[in-house]
Amino acid sequence: MKIEELRSLHQARPFRPFVIHMADGRTFSIPHNEFLAYDQDGGMLVALRNDHTFSILDLDLVTELELLPANGKTKGRGKKSRS
Repeated sequence: MKIEELRSLHQARPFRPFVIHMADGRTFSIPHNEFLAYDQDGGMLVALRNDHTFSILDLDLVTELELLPANGKTKGRGKKSRS
């Protein structure tokens, strides 16, 4: 995965929710742009959750970015990108 792909979704206006899929099968929902942060080089990501917890992710282990409809509800799996 390239940081440019992630930045494109994260900085889109209007923002659309998306899901980060990891190589180990975990997923991280990004319902709003404030739920994601990354370092300047983009190697490390921080995904926040509604329960005020967070996960630190390695961009090299991201396998897919799934763009969701504007309402944030999954209606199948519309894939944005794959590494």
